[in-house]
Amino acid sequence: MQIVTTHKNTDFDALASTIAATILYPGAVPVLPRNVNPNVRAFLSIHKDIFKIRMPHEVDLEQVSRLIVVDVNKWNRLDQMDALRQKDDLEVVLWDHHAMEGDIEPNWRCTEEMGANITLMLRRLREEQESLTPVQATLFLAGLYEDTGNLRFPSTKSEDAYMAGYLLENRADLNILSSFLRPAYGEKQKNILFDMLQSAERISVHGYNVSISKLSIKGHVSSLSVVVQMYREIVNVDAAFGIFTGKDDNKCIVIGRGDTDGLNIGTIMRSLGGGGHPGAGSAMLKSVNPDTVEEMIIDLIRGNQQASVQISDLMSFPVFNVSPDTKMKEVAIILRERGCTGLPVVDDGKIVGMISRRDFRRVRKDSALDAPVRAFMTKNIITIDPGKSPMRAARLMVKHDVGRLPVVEDDRLIGIVTRSDAMSYFYDILPE
Repeated sequence: MQIVTTHKNTDFDALASTIAATILYPGAVPVLPRNVNPNVRAFLSIHKDIFKIRMPHEVDLEQVSRLIVVDVNKWNRLDQMDALRQKDDLEVVLWDHHAMEGDIEPNWRCTEEMGANITLMLRRLREEQESLTPVQATLFLAGLYEDTGNLRFPSTKSEDAYMAGYLLENRADLNILSSFLRPAYGEKQKNILFDMLQSAERISVHGYNVSISKLSIKGHVSSLSVVVQMYREIVNVDAAFGIFTGKDDNKCIVIGRGDTDGLNIGTIMRSLGGGGHPGAGSAMLKSVNPDTVEEMIIDLIRGNQQASVQISDLMSFPVFNVSPDTKMKEVAIILRERGCTGLPVVDDGKIVGMISRRDFRRVRKDSALDAPVRAFMTKNIITIDPGKSPMRAARLMVKHDVGRLPVVEDDRLIGIVTRSDAMSYFYDILPE
């Protein structure tokens, strides 16, 4: 007997991968965890007769000779499969699109970073020219769209988009997708969001704006990930974490959502025993103090930051600058000869202003060109710390409509980062 299973709190990508495996491995029995995503549960309530799903307690694990695991690589995230872990003659097949290694040691694997796990399996299905029904194509597209945020998440690869087109060619129904991918948000979720916002705090951790909310909730509340995502958007931070503890048990659910370069939420959650992607992740902990979990998250963010690109990696130095007494006509010549649009104005090592071509619009008379820079320079200077992220620089440039940011450390000008530097980073054209 061969079975295919996936992680607890099954989402559409996990369900889609499970069903895809039954096509790739004829005769494989799909076994889903007891806990599945509410939207997945709604989908299965209508389609359960089509997919013949079984629950873990309905399978005799003694008869299983092959275990196919999809969208996860950790034993503790499978439901009631511990007995198989000790089985010597078990063949294990693994399909996983996460970058981090787990503790499942397969006989055969397909592990590759991809926006959605179903994309990896669609590659094989397409190579083997397997035909798909409209229902299968619709489910697979639901998994692909959910895990890539409709192809908008930074983790999305070109092959994800290619496979989305392939599924549409196979008559995937977008109307059905819009029905089942709609997040469940009701009175319970609204009340939790309100409580989180009441005590919302923003902290800075190595250049990232972060908010961590700790809340005790009563009973089971679905779609907490939707609440955390809404919380992050309202509080307007780079990353938000919800630490939810139950009043009647010792479980602690941690959910993270992020939207910034360099901060991998999935890596942080894997360190807590969970999993996820660069922009989203979750973990389930037992018998832990929420304050301790908060400290762990902060420490992990600091560790996560160490390997990421910082402004100090992008900035130009030393910085050509002018003194406050430099005449405007001299500045005009410097800007023209150096081909730059602006310069910092420095007095005794400290930046006191910025002068740009835009400031020359205020020069009404030729005689004003003999005036010192201090008369026309912009004194409200927006600076950035060398330890901040490129995303932070880009947001400051957009917010304040500036094309360059002086990099300042201990009140001293040490470099400058321009809009071109930021764009070179985001489009991956940094020099080696």
